[in-house]
Amino acid sequence: MKKLSLLLGAMLAMGTAQADLSNGGVKIGVLTDMSGPYSGMGGEGSVVAAKMAIDDCLKAECKGMKIELVSADNQNKPDIMVSKAREWMDKDGVDAIVDLTNSAGALAVQKLIKEKGGIAMYSGPATTRLTNEDCAPNGFHWMFDTYSSASGPASAITRKGGKTWYFVTVDYAFGQSLEKEAGDIVKANGGTVVGSVKHPLNNSDFSSALLQAQASKANVIALANGAQDTVNAIKASKEFGIGTTSQQQVAALLVFLTDVHSMGLNTAQGLLFSEGFYWDLDDQTRAFSKRFEKLHRGFKPTMVQAGVYSSTYHYLKSVAAAKSDDWKVIAQTMRDTPIKDSVMRNASIRPDGRVIHDVYLFQVKKPSESKGPWDYYNLVSTIPSQIAFKPLSESTCPLVKK
Repeated sequence: MKKLSLLLGAMLAMGTAQADLSNGGVKIGVLTDMSGPYSGMGGEGSVVAAKMAIDDCLKAECKGMKIELVSADNQNKPDIMVSKAREWMDKDGVDAIVDLTNSAGALAVQKLIKEKGGIAMYSGPATTRLTNEDCAPNGFHWMFDTYSSASGPASAITRKGGKTWYFVTVDYAFGQSLEKEAGDIVKANGGTVVGSVKHPLNNSDFSSALLQAQASKANVIALANGAQDTVNAIKASKEFGIGTTSQQQVAALLVFLTDVHSMGLNTAQGLLFSEGFYWDLDDQTRAFSKRFEKLHRGFKPTMVQAGVYSSTYHYLKSVAAAKSDDWKVIAQTMRDTPIKDSVMRNASIRPDGRVIHDVYLFQVKKPSESKGPWDYYNLVSTIPSQIAFKPLSESTCPLVKK
């Protein structure tokens, strides 16, 4: 009788929790680049990461909860991103959207959720506008941004003598933000920005841009781009012999694990950059990455994919804790609930929606230093969460009380 009473109690508790959720559960959408230049860092790997988070929560905090997952290719087009997000929320009952690779598209979705509600968790885009002038009470920037990506390498390289900088920048919100953040840090450390050149997203020919940068005679040619554009630019710089002398070096401000894997250590060795996650940091990250690797064709997770896992899990834990999927309740619960998982370290959510956490300055290993597949990084230093991101006192987010 005692066992039966306990079972009935558990069933009633489950029923009560489910009754507070619209449609009896929650639905999460992964909106990412499935086929373009950012598909390696996000793409199907982001879907895998979200599924892992759902499975883990169902075994713990979310037992008995109905959770659905949908995904779509954003094609790196803001109009497609916002159209799909609107369709998901209006017709398909999607409660939360994750990844959202592409800064311009993310800003469009941020505007949409301000009007319609719902939750958006950004681990793919980088623009700091998401937590500044375009911040939202229901928008959370999860993994990295242009400030956290630029601050480590820009300050380190400038302090070591790279005093003059020339930028090769992808021409949309992400690249513009990355160039500005890095340029400000260079100047703060006594350096000078001597010029820049823009290129389109998914660019295949960097010869003209790199030759202009080389002609500037700047100490540092900084790549304010990402993923396949960064890979193409670095390969082209090697072909032109740029960065092979002590007078001039190429600095990639945003590098993903899949980029290094694509280039190979012979090409990527020596690159200095910041990342929010690396598979080989500790026992927890290694265990998480081993699981991911088995589910995603032998690939280790990027920081974007790790961010999708962390954000999805935190959202689901917050729904379970609040026993509600009302976005206003969940947004506050997410802020109140500690972020603790196998991905993030010293993490919390600020009033502007910025998720702060430890960030790491890495340097790509020489081929002779690598001990096996995916062993690509040497850890240079850990940047504590409180200083890895732009100070809250400098935020232009209307939600921040001055």
